[in-house]
This record gives sequence, C-alpha cells and structure tokens, in this order.
Amino acid sequence: MQFLERYFKLKDNGTNVRTELLAGLTTFLTMAYIIFVNPSILGDAGMPKDSVFVATCLAAAIGTLIMGLYANYPIALAPGMGLNAYFSYTVVKGMGMSWEVALGAVFISGCLFILVSLFKVREMIINSIPPALRTAITVGIGLFLAIISLKSAGVVVSNPATIIALGDLHQAAPILAILGFFIIVALDRLKVPGAILIGILAITIASFFFGGNQFNGIVSAPPAIEPTLFKLDIMGALSIGIVNVVLVFFLVELFDATGTLMGVANRAGLLKDGKMERMNKALLADSTAIAAGACLGTSSTTAFVESAAGVQAGGRTGLTAVAVALLFLGSLFFAPLAHTVPPYATAPALLYVACLMLRELTFIDWDDSTESIPAAITALMMPFTYSVASGVAFGFITYAVLKLLTGKGKQVSVVAYIIAAIFLFKFIYLGE
Repeated sequence: MQFLERYFKLKDNGTNVRTELLAGLTTFLTMAYIIFVNPSILGDAGMPKDSVFVATCLAAAIGTLIMGLYANYPIALAPGMGLNAYFSYTVVKGMGMSWEVALGAVFISGCLFILVSLFKVREMIINSIPPALRTAITVGIGLFLAIISLKSAGVVVSNPATIIALGDLHQAAPILAILGFFIIVALDRLKVPGAILIGILAITIASFFFGGNQFNGIVSAPPAIEPTLFKLDIMGALSIGIVNVVLVFFLVELFDATGTLMGVANRAGLLKDGKMERMNKALLADSTAIAAGACLGTSSTTAFVESAAGVQAGGRTGLTAVAVALLFLGSLFFAPLAHTVPPYATAPALLYVACLMLRELTFIDWDDSTESIPAAITALMMPFTYSVASGVAFGFITYAVLKLLTGKGKQVSVVAYIIAAIFLFKFIYLGE
C-alpha cells in the first residue's frame, strides 16, 4: 500500500487505493462494450474475430497501463469507435485495401503521432486546423456510425429505387436492436454503471430465445492471436494511394485524443491554468498504444471519454487506469461470450455513441457560412459517401475555397491549405 501511495501520489490527489480501484471498475464497465463491438466491426473487414478480440483486450491493457504507470492519469484507452468503422468500411471495403495494409496505415499514423508528441508540435497542428472542421469530423463520424448501426440492426436496408429504405420491423433482429437502444439510453440516463454493456448482454440473452442464437459458453482459454499478430503491411501502406488514409487516421487520432484527455482531466480537476501538466506523457501513451495495437491486430487505440465515469466515482490517479488494464487482461478468458454476441446486439451501442457525438453541432458558428457550410459538408459527406476520408477531404477543400472567394484567405493556416491541396491532388490525379 505504501508503494502505491508513493508511486501514484494518492494523498496529494485526495484519494486512496479503495476509491481508485472502484473507479477503475466503474470505467471498465462503461467501456467494456468495446471487446464485443470491435471484433464485430473489424470482422466485417475480413479479420478473424477471435484474434481481434484478443488484440482488442491486449491493446486496451497495454495503452491503459502506460497511461497509468507513465502519465499517472485515470484515463483508459481502447480501440476507438469511429476509427474502427473507418478502417473496415472505408479503407478495406470501400477502397479495396487489404486489412493488412490498413493495419500498416494505422501503425504509420501511430508513429507520426509519437513524433508529434516527442517534438511537442501537437499544439501547433491543432491550432492550425479550423475548429469548425475539428468539430464536424466528430459529428460526421457520429453520422457514419449511425448508418452502420442501423444497417447492422436491419432497421434500414438497401433499396435500388431509394438507395436505402426501412427494413422489415417484424423480424427479430430490428425489434431486439430497438429494444436494446431503449435499454441503453434509459439506463445511462438513470446513471447505471455499465449501461451500454448491460444493454448488449441483455439483447444477447434475448437472442437465444427470440433470435435463434446458440450459446457457446462463457469462459475459455484465450484464442490464438497469431492470425493478426505482426500481420501489418507497412510497405503497402507507404504507397502513394494510401497517403490520404494515413492522414485521416492521424488527424482524427490527434483531435480525438487531445479532446478526450483535456475533457476528462478537466472533469477530474487535474488542469492547472487550463493545461494538463503531463499532456505530452499522456499523448505518448496514446500514440504508443496505436502502434502497439496495429502490431497486435486492431485499429487505432485512443483515450476513451467513458473514463469520465471513473473520474466521477473518485478516480484521480494512474492507479484507476492500472485497475482498468488488469480487468481488460481478465477479459481475455471470455472469448466464447464475445463470439456469441450478434451484430444486432452491438448495433444499439453504436447508435447511442453516434447520438452522443452529434451534440458537438452546438459548437459550430452557424452565423458564418464560411465556417458552417464546410462543417456541414464534412459531416454530411461521411455517411452519404460511406467514407470518413471523403468527408474530411471535401471539408478541407470547401473551407479553403470559400475563405479565398470571400476575401478571408488569411484566416486559413498554411497547414490547412496544405491538407486541402493534398486531398485536391488526390481527387484530380489519383481518383477516389
């Protein structure tokens, strides 16, 4: 106990071992849904789900351990929602890349993130990107997740006449998915810890009675990770056709990590003069986890906003994160349960996360059309082109063009112009 007190500076942060461990359990319960959702999404890219399950647990444990032991923050990491969808549905299924090449792109973006953190240029890059576009990327990913979740649930289906249409709501899958969504929202509103996880498990149980699902057990030895371990194709990802993919991974990772870290630290009262004392250490934990996760076989790992639940429960130091990491390692033995969860049980979780991401719309300046229109284009193009990359590209190009045409070109940073030029070059000379 004395070692924990000294290492994590518990008294200095007004906490104790019991509070930190309970906070860790709270955080884990709120984000454990990722061990079911991530294999489902990456499985759609052709990746072996059992191996992705192991990679998800290990990447989350490694990243969260580094955050706790190195940065001493009560913030947990795991493969990020939105980034996994971009990986599967845009890069692999949309662009025709192999999942090995996509993992290579994730690894490169992680290395770029590490360099940005080491040389402390994060703030310069963040300040160079228009706030409206940063906000719109989050909103657009939310809309993208929404259409994916509705499709997985069978609530919407493809239609040659109208592109998409309402599915058959008499089927078990959409009915159970809708029920799961209501359960998750209601429980979360009532502040029940692990609301998303409870919703997923409740619908999984119901699927045995109404959805024809088969029970495969709960506990077993962890599956083999060899099918995804070190299968990333870095050389393939370095080809010119993948430049925009790496760029999108990097930008979204940077915005997501910075925003989440600042938000959770603020909730915990850990900001001093509006700044995180150990921000670079926290970003290094995040970026190292991205590279490690790519080697293990999962999409980008990032700080989870659900860490705020643990902070609300009293977590103030890295001991909270260490507790979360140990629980993720323990999850390795629940592979049969993860394999049993049907897509329509995880779809409500995706839709709920998507709805939460839309609240960022309030931060856009709707009175300035040179800000709001590029933001709207960014957000709308993601679901309508089924591509996060296309949304980001159209957003940057629209922003630069509108500012130039309205005499506000000096408001655009050099970095934003460069990004817009890269995407424009890609559309003109490289096609989609």
